[in-house]
Formats: sequence, C-alpha cells, structure tokens
Amino acid sequence: MAAAKPNASTPVPGKMSSRVWFYSVLLTLQYGAQSLISKRFISREVIVTSSVLTCEIAKVVCAIVLMAKDGSFKKLAKEWTLMGSLTASGLPAAIYALQNSLLQISYRNLDSLTFSMLNQTKILFTALFTFIILRQRQSIHQIGALFLLIMAAVLLSIGEGSSKASSSGDPEQILFYGIVPVLVGSVFSGLASSLCQWASQVKKHSSYLMTIEMSIVGSLCLLASTSKSPDGEAIRRHGFFYGWTPLTLIPVVANALGGILVGLITTLAGGVTKGFVIVSALLVTAMLQFLFEGKPPSTYSLVALPLIISSISIYQKYPYRVKKKEA
Repeated sequence: MAAAKPNASTPVPGKMSSRVWFYSVLLTLQYGAQSLISKRFISREVIVTSSVLTCEIAKVVCAIVLMAKDGSFKKLAKEWTLMGSLTASGLPAAIYALQNSLLQISYRNLDSLTFSMLNQTKILFTALFTFIILRQRQSIHQIGALFLLIMAAVLLSIGEGSSKASSSGDPEQILFYGIVPVLVGSVFSGLASSLCQWASQVKKHSSYLMTIEMSIVGSLCLLASTSKSPDGEAIRRHGFFYGWTPLTLIPVVANALGGILVGLITTLAGGVTKGFVIVSALLVTAMLQFLFEGKPPSTYSLVALPLIISSISIYQKYPYRVKKKEA
C-alpha cells in the first residue's frame, strides 16, 4: 500500500470545521451516555450477541437511509466492487475483530485499572500509523497534546478502576495473557483506524458504505462464532430476543448512531480526533453519573478536566506546518 502524499483534499491534522465539531459533540454525548442507558434499559437476561447483531443491523439501516437521503445510494451501488470492498473495509474489520478477541483475553488476566491504562496507548499508535500510512505529521505541540490526553485518560482510568483490587496471579500469565494482548490490541486499533482513514480520505470510499461493509463482515464473524459459543447455545435455547423489551432498542440504536458518527469523524478529521472525542466522553460519563445516580466525580476526573481542555486547545491551535524551502 503506497503512502499517500498530503494534498488539498486531505484534512490537516488539528483543523476542525464546524461540521466536525458538531459530529464530535454528538459522539461525545452518545459515547458518554451509552454505558448509563445500557445499564438502565438492557437487562442482564439479554444475550450479548443478540444486542450486538441488532446494533449492526441498525447501523446498516441508518447508513442506507442517510445514503438515500444525500442521493449517493444509486451511484455507490453501481460503482461497488467486491475487491474494492475487501480492500477498504474487509481488512480493518478483520483487524478490529482480532483486536476485540485480544482485549477479551487481556481483560480476564488484568485488573481493570492496568487494563484501562495500557489500552490508552492506542491513541499514540493511531498517530504513528497515520504518519506511516498517510504521511500526516504532528507538530511538537500536537505530540505534547497527545501525551496530555493520555495523562488525562490514565487519571480517568484510575478513578474508574481504583475500586477493583490489582490482580495477584502468576506474573508470566499476567505478562503474556494480560499485558502483551492489550498492547498488541492497541497497535491493531491504531492500524485499523488509520486504514479506515486511508480508505475514506485517499481512496474516497464513502464512510456510510464503509460502515455497511464493516457491519456485514463483523456480523458474519459473530454469526460464525455462535455455532460453539455460550451465546449461541442461549439463543438456540431461549430465542434471539430473550430478555428484550421495547426500551432495549434505545441503547442499541444509540450505539448504532455512534458507529455512524465514528465513520464520519474518521473520514473528515481522522482517527486521532476520534481519540480525543472518546477520552472527552469519559468526563461526560462522570458528569452524567453525578446527575442521574448521585455519584460525585472523583478527584481524578476533576484533575483530568483541565488536561483534556488544554490538550484539545493545543492540538487545534498548533497544527503541523510545512516549512517552505528557501530558494
């Protein structure tokens, strides 16, 4: 895959239009509220695979509706090819599936605090692969802003994970089945995010079409796993919608809309911006927990707030500028 040369149509890292800001605010609110509405409206009896598959179906439906609305559906349907689809969406979808498997292995062998802290390294790997694949450079100020963001994410992780004691298992098991998988998963996350950005910005692959393709690939992988998984057995025994109520659709559809927004932000502003949004959403979660559950934000959250604001401000204010060569 040839690295892309920056051009006028490629967004400058750190520069965000009003449209991107709008999408970013929506995604921040959705991501921040998702865990709360999921706890409230999805009962413990609901089979995880059924909610995930329904979410993927909802993503496909939403994407098709939006494509029909902006008039791109017929054109994209005519231009679609299997090879183009596999190149743009198949590889990132496979990488994300592998990343999710690695994270599941890691989470079982690490305490939540260590897991969350190591998982934040995906922001740096996203910036690294964005440079390698797209040749998008970061200024010194932006690199500093990324480290501020990671510091804020670590503080928020400490606030969330401090209630769970550190694991005291076998050191080798913790290293090879805990630390290594989450770090490799972070590398895969950065790679997949950069590949999605490459497909949308360089190959001009529609973000809506990419959402549909990745949802279909992910759903097929999930369906294949149900032949031997506990969820598959539960579905065969109790039915696909076991434990569902009409309100269960609220978090499922909200999560689907969040997936659409991720695709749009990655296309318009890149994977690093998505990282800023996701860390900012952790603060939204803390605030919503205080408003609706009476749980006050931790000291770590209050310290992380100015770090996030500063990192976003610095990243936007000091983009990388190409130095003009003197004659």
